[in-house]
Amino acid sequence: MAKTTEKEPKKKAYDASSITVLEGLEPVRKRPGMYIGTTGPDGLHHLVWEIFDNARDEAMAGRCDDIEVALLPDNYVRVADNGNGIPVGIHPKTKVSALETIMTTLHAGGKFDNEAYKVSGGLHGVGASVVNALSEHTKVVVHQDGGMHVQEYKIGKPVAKVKKIGTSKEHGTIVIFKPDAVIFKEGIELDLEKIITHVRQQAYLIKGVRVSVVDARQSEAKILSGVEGLFMRDQALGVPSMTFYFEGGLKSLVAFYNKHQTPVHKNIFYVDHEQDNVGVEVALQYVDDITPRITAFANNTYNSEGGTHITGFKTALTRSLNTYGRNANILKEKDENFTGDDVLEGITAVVSVKLPEIQFEGQTKSKLGSVEAQGAVATVFGEALAAFLEENPDDARAIINKVLLALKARKAAKAAKDSVLRKGALEGMTLPGKLADCQTKSAEEGELFIVEGDSAGGSSKQGRDRRTQAILPLRGKILNVERARIDRMLASVEIRALIVAMGTAIGDIFDISKLRYHKIIIATDADVDGAHIRTLLLTLLYRHFKPIIEGGFVYIAQPPLYKITKGKSMAYAYSDKEKEEVLKELGVAASEVQEVNPDDESAELAEEIEAEEEKVATKKSTKVNIQRYKGLGEMNPSELWETTMNPARRVLKRVTTDDAAAADRIFDILMGTDVASRKSFIQSNAKMATVDL
Repeated sequence: MAKTTEKEPKKKAYDASSITVLEGLEPVRKRPGMYIGTTGPDGLHHLVWEIFDNARDEAMAGRCDDIEVALLPDNYVRVADNGNGIPVGIHPKTKVSALETIMTTLHAGGKFDNEAYKVSGGLHGVGASVVNALSEHTKVVVHQDGGMHVQEYKIGKPVAKVKKIGTSKEHGTIVIFKPDAVIFKEGIELDLEKIITHVRQQAYLIKGVRVSVVDARQSEAKILSGVEGLFMRDQALGVPSMTFYFEGGLKSLVAFYNKHQTPVHKNIFYVDHEQDNVGVEVALQYVDDITPRITAFANNTYNSEGGTHITGFKTALTRSLNTYGRNANILKEKDENFTGDDVLEGITAVVSVKLPEIQFEGQTKSKLGSVEAQGAVATVFGEALAAFLEENPDDARAIINKVLLALKARKAAKAAKDSVLRKGALEGMTLPGKLADCQTKSAEEGELFIVEGDSAGGSSKQGRDRRTQAILPLRGKILNVERARIDRMLASVEIRALIVAMGTAIGDIFDISKLRYHKIIIATDADVDGAHIRTLLLTLLYRHFKPIIEGGFVYIAQPPLYKITKGKSMAYAYSDKEKEEVLKELGVAASEVQEVNPDDESAELAEEIEAEEEKVATKKSTKVNIQRYKGLGEMNPSELWETTMNPARRVLKRVTTDDAAAADRIFDILMGTDVASRKSFIQSNAKMATVDL
């Protein structure tokens, strides 16, 4: 009998017909992350930055001196400027209005014409069109040449042609848009504080330009038409607004950053000069601290990862201070030169460059790649700093003494660190005895729970999943490292135990690739002491292990506040609001609630409750018991697993540094030595605090 086989389906050939061509703005909606980085909160706010940057570029070109960002009802955003206005005439190539071309075509705009914008933050010419593509509804109103012109779009596509709707004595552009919830699934509600921070920062960078933020989210006025005039703050809507205007530029920004610091020298260094067609603006001041704070901008775009301009800055700074130190005989012949780390200790600096042809690494512009910026900054800044040191001998001596102190401290800290590490190496640098390690050797699977005290440590060790979860109990409050050097830190047994457990080492030998757990979970008690310990741990991680936070490896556990039982029914509540919701679902009146305080004869009371629960298990009970947890040690191992450690049920909050500069200032205020600033901060934010009475 002949053997038969089933015929294989014919494979589709890979030829020209296999190539997909996305029309218009389809690529943006298909792969939004390529254009705005992420579809999370950062990407959502990136839409605002793109439209704001267009207005800012008008200001940098000298055609605009007033910009306004407004939050409107129903998650709309309105950005207005008094620039020339987007051209509304027919484009010779596309045969439609230039406005429509800019709003609906990728890589279309004035940023490609060096005559129109000598300097701009826009690189790829995709800003306005990308925002349009990722918005449910967009409306642009242009005041230009005595007329008012408008065009609307739905998901990036024009509803109608550009039309003139009236006359106007003003000039400028209004862009109104609502982000598309289909794209931004995490929500389209914008953060007012985030916008204020960004706008304030930009106001420092474009000195002499007024920049405003208006919060009209609660307004009932008809403010979506865009025909009421350019600026909402002039319309007497009775809504909150904030305006920024700075003549001092970066000098004012450094003064703002150092508001809660103690300056080492009086005069803030400042230079604003052009070299080889590159504008260089730098301001700096040293403060009585050990943390360097350097903020970088290229064409007024914030570069979180620095770039070539920062390389040039650091090179010139190190060279200039070494030269002055030697010439002034402060650095003796026997002394070694200052290193890059020495000269950066305690510095607050802002470096801004402006280039006609700019290259960033990536669309989100986090790192500058333009090679010419390095040489321009090194030359302009180096020469100006040398002159500043000569002309201000008191400031110069204070700066050099500060750096000399850093050099001596570095050598002392290195000796102490080497001693600790050398000793550890000889002894095998074994994991701390108090660490209950997990079985897995995979860092991706591993979780390290940092718990408060032996009681919580005991419960969590018994309740954990031994395969993936490690437990490190810490005793008491660790050292406040805000102004502590590595030698003092390594003298702390608790900190040393944590460093060894994490596996990354610290300082110049820090290596994030050796992180032993990809979830570092801080699990402290829900009381004042627990909050303090959590803050101390976050300070340690932020100041000395920032890449671990930036990598998304640090979490805060959210243990429940209440255990609510009624007969056989039992539920956990993680907040007072959730407690009320559980009671409402149970149909319970306040008179039927019995609050249980585990601090009062807790063992006997727990037995009593258990006996009562068993007694009423077979019959109806209306009595509800609420147990308030204050610490992890009050939970038995099964409760701790079920509520706080079980990946299927637990609630973790990931620690991020979305706004590193703001986080840095808050750490300075809360953990530093400025008591007056800390008191003021606490008083200002007291209403937002959850107080455990």
